Amino acid sequence: MLSPSPTPPPAPPGQDAALLRQLRPSRIVVPALIGLSVVAFLFWHSYQPGDLAPLLHAKWEWLLLTLLVLWARDLGYIYRIHHITEGALSWRQSFGVIVVWEFASCVLPSAAGGTAAAPVILTHEGIPLGKSLAYTIVTALLDNLYYVLMVPLVVWLAGAALYPHGLQSAFVQTLRVLFVVSYVAVTAYAGLLLYALFINPRSVRRLLVRLASVRGLRRFRRLAYRQGQEMVHASAHLRGAGARYWWRACVSTAFVWTARYAVIGCLIAAFAPMSAGLFLFIFARNITYKVILLLAITPGGAGIAEGAFPTFFGHFIGTAAMTSFLVLLYRIVTYYFYLALGAAFLPRWLARVMRRPAAVPTAA
Repeated sequence: MLSPSPTPPPAPPGQDAALLRQLRPSRIVVPALIGLSVVAFLFWHSYQPGDLAPLLHAKWEWLLLTLLVLWARDLGYIYRIHHITEGALSWRQSFGVIVVWEFASCVLPSAAGGTAAAPVILTHEGIPLGKSLAYTIVTALLDNLYYVLMVPLVVWLAGAALYPHGLQSAFVQTLRVLFVVSYVAVTAYAGLLLYALFINPRSVRRLLVRLASVRGLRRFRRLAYRQGQEMVHASAHLRGAGARYWWRACVSTAFVWTARYAVIGCLIAAFAPMSAGLFLFIFARNITYKVILLLAITPGGAGIAEGAFPTFFGHFIGTAAMTSFLVLLYRIVTYYFYLALGAAFLPRWLARVMRRPAAVPTAA
């Protein structure tokens, strides 16, 4: 997923190829084995004869709605990258970028996500490095702002019930702390991006360099300068964007993230009673669930996502075996599908983009 995480610096010359090698199709094996092993364990631990009877009474209209939400979300991503790049990517290129971007999110640790590979992907589609960085920063900024604006709403909707019941109080307190810390960190990062892009990017560059000049951090000084310089270049390019550009970028971002968070509610509604209030509550709890995934060190949160799902959503589903089935179904439509699609599409994409050199690193 395009997660609320810092925009990485561009890969220095020679590291582009190393990053692309990390996206080779064979990389799907480890996360798939991890995730499916956890699901198999959940089934083995929980299955009782008759527990899967609700499958016979599935509400197919909700399953169809799930597929429509996923389809609309992906179209929203394609539209957003086409719009944010100001039409520099054709619709076909936009589709390819999103497929590779999603694949990168699946095979890289969740903390990095596809954002780490985004500048490389865009430059290999012919967009100059300066603009690629600007567009990547725009997506990171908008994704972070969605999170910053949605958290107060979901806290208001769910209150104390935002966290799962039945857990040890120490774990719940830890989860609360992680949730607050992540919100503060994302808010601070979004504020820094806003200030750097629209007010004074050079002062942010100086701040990063000074922070990296502290003893113990000096090895990051060049990295800090380069990150600050990227913000200067991005600011120079984006200040000319009009209100229409930002309005469409914001609306498409809200659309794709809302659709992304709605998937779990749609799947649960296919097998369990669902009201509008409960659907909104599940949507709200999904925000907390994603905090766990942001901390995952496995590719795409494999194993962590499957293991945490019953804790956050099992109460709404019924039997433990049905919960295990929903875990598998949820990960198929939101993770394993993109692993398989990316593995099949990536060789063709690489063959096409490698026929020409990546765009030269210009400022904007």
